[in-house]
Formats: sequence, C-alpha cells, structure tokens
Amino acid sequence: MNALHLAGPAAAQAREGLTAVFFGGVRPASDEEERLAEEIGRALAGVGYQLLHGGYNGLMEAAARGASSEGALVTAVTLISKHDEWGAFNPHTTTSVHIPDLGARINHYLDHADLVVAMGGGVGTLHELTAAMYYATTIRPVPICLAGASARRLLAFLRKEKWLYETPARPLGFLSTAESADDFRDRLAALDTVDTSETAPIGGA
Repeated sequence: MNALHLAGPAAAQAREGLTAVFFGGVRPASDEEERLAEEIGRALAGVGYQLLHGGYNGLMEAAARGASSEGALVTAVTLISKHDEWGAFNPHTTTSVHIPDLGARINHYLDHADLVVAMGGGVGTLHELTAAMYYATTIRPVPICLAGASARRLLAFLRKEKWLYETPARPLGFLSTAESADDFRDRLAALDTVDTSETAPIGGA
C-alpha cells in the first residue's frame, strides 16, 4: 500500500479550518509537562484549531485529550509499515492518516500546519522539530512554539552552539516559546492571522 490513506468517520473534515501540528514524546519529562500538553490541546481547540499529532501515547495523548475535550478534530498521522508495531492510537483520536514513508509523513504534517507546537521527546520528536524549523526558514514561515522546559532548553542549546541562528535570508520571527499554559494562550492571542500558505520561499538551501 503506497498511497496516503484516510480513515475514520471524521476524515472528510480533515482539511477544514486551522490546523495545529503537535510534536511531543511518548515519555513525558515530568507530570508538569504532561499537564501542559493537555492544556495546550485545550487552548488550541478553544480558538478553533484541529489537531494533527502522531496518535500514540505520552505528550501526544495528553494534547489530544485536551483538544478532544473541547470538541476538536484530532488526527493521527502514522506510517503504514509501523502502525502495528507502534500499537493502537490513543482513545482521543478522531481520524487517522496512514503515510507510506517518513519523508512523506513529515511533509504531510508541515504542508497542513498553520501552527506547530513542539515539546520534549526523543530522537523522533527532535527530527520532527528540526524539520519544522528548516521548513519555516526555507519554504513557508509557519509559526513554531516550543513549550515546556525541555523544549526551551533545546532551543537555548541550538542557539548557543550556532546550530540555529538568524540571517537576513533566514529570519527566525516564526519562533516563540511558552513556559506555561498562560504563556501559550498569550502566544495564540498574538499570532498573526494572515495566511502564509502562498508566501514565497525564504532563503536558500
């Protein structure tokens, strides 16, 4: 099976409205970060976002739980070849998208994103976040918010070690951080609502 596959009764709604992509690990660094993920999901749904996430447990499940509690569409994006190995989706998932390979999975997330929210996680979450930052500096400046202590420490490290730096060709105005649920709600309130889907690419390879 090589084609993208949509499943679930709400699949027809999957392109409607604003979409927030959530990246977070299956092993929360703390109970506090898990609570923050749930509050982020709730806040996103409260201002009209549907949620795109990996579909499994940990911080992903917490964000899905918060979003679904406010009635948001919650979509899981998984790999066709790995879904059986990774197990059942969390119970808050409304619909699912099954993708043939890892690159297509990342592209699906980012091409649909009006906002990316990233929290702490493992190497998979790190891959997703760095791909999102590269996408935002090269393809389209989709807003990215790093929430919680783990993700904010990572951002500080990337800046300190010059893995991430601003140039005229690669502005970083799309990046923000949130320490708490209230901080995150403030970031949502401040977001520019202009559609960036037709924005010209910025910078080069």
